[in-house]
Amino acid sequence: MPINVPKDLPAQEALREEKIFVMDEGRAVTQDIRPLNILIINLMPEKEKTELQILRLLGNTPLQINITFLRMATHKPKTTSEYHLDNFYKTFADVKHRRFDGMIITGAPIEHLQFEDVNYWEELTDIMEWSNDHVTSSLHVCWGAQAALYYHYGIDKFPLSNKVFGIFQHRLMDPKNKLLRGFDEVFNGPHSRYTDVPTDKIANHPELSLLATTFANETFITMSNDAKHIMVTGHLEYDATTLADEYERDLEKGLKIDMPQNYFPNNDVNERPLNTWRSHSHLLFSNWLNYFVYQQTPFVWG
Repeated sequence: MPINVPKDLPAQEALREEKIFVMDEGRAVTQDIRPLNILIINLMPEKEKTELQILRLLGNTPLQINITFLRMATHKPKTTSEYHLDNFYKTFADVKHRRFDGMIITGAPIEHLQFEDVNYWEELTDIMEWSNDHVTSSLHVCWGAQAALYYHYGIDKFPLSNKVFGIFQHRLMDPKNKLLRGFDEVFNGPHSRYTDVPTDKIANHPELSLLATTFANETFITMSNDAKHIMVTGHLEYDATTLADEYERDLEKGLKIDMPQNYFPNNDVNERPLNTWRSHSHLLFSNWLNYFVYQQTPFVWG
């Protein structure tokens, strides 16, 4: 079944070119089916790129999904047009009366700030608190994962001496968990972060399960024992060239940045990177939607 996205969303054309089944709101209302309602809080600066990356993964399931994009009312993005935001995004005030089957909170390039210093932190914590009673399961990505661990479980991030930047191998800590069904015991995934979260505090937290780490024992996938919150500290949703774009952007800004590790073939920036994590990206999203959203959410919210 398809994902149902706002009519005229620019990502529609790219998704159709990739043969991903998309329908707009007009077609969806003719189907007699209970769709899943997914709320996406998009905190990334280049919102249209992130929309495409996430919709591509949500579209690879047999479920019909209604998508609602949400922006922070207390923050004005610099790299997304007001037209795009006004036409395709809601604010929390628009949706807080509703219930959603699933929610995704993306990353954000604000790791250098303490959480309380982020100008939309109060608004985001209102959303995270609301989600406990209004969302069946939430998937948190990169900075969004760190924010969730801090807000819901009191586990703070800490700065790294060097940016974790590149493609890294991961190992399964709990291969029987349904979220990891179909995963290889060793799998790749992109990271792009200046901070980390303490693995030992997660492993010893009574409400959390550590599902996957890097081979340097860095946290990668964590899930709450009630499956309400799933935290992924990397970027499995990234395209093959996303890290290259970030690398070029930082070089143009004059920032001190090393070449992403294990990324460019032969460490040659002129060679196109290969996507070696795509299958696990699709598995993560489809397993989350199937086992922790579709099979857990009520048919009719009370």
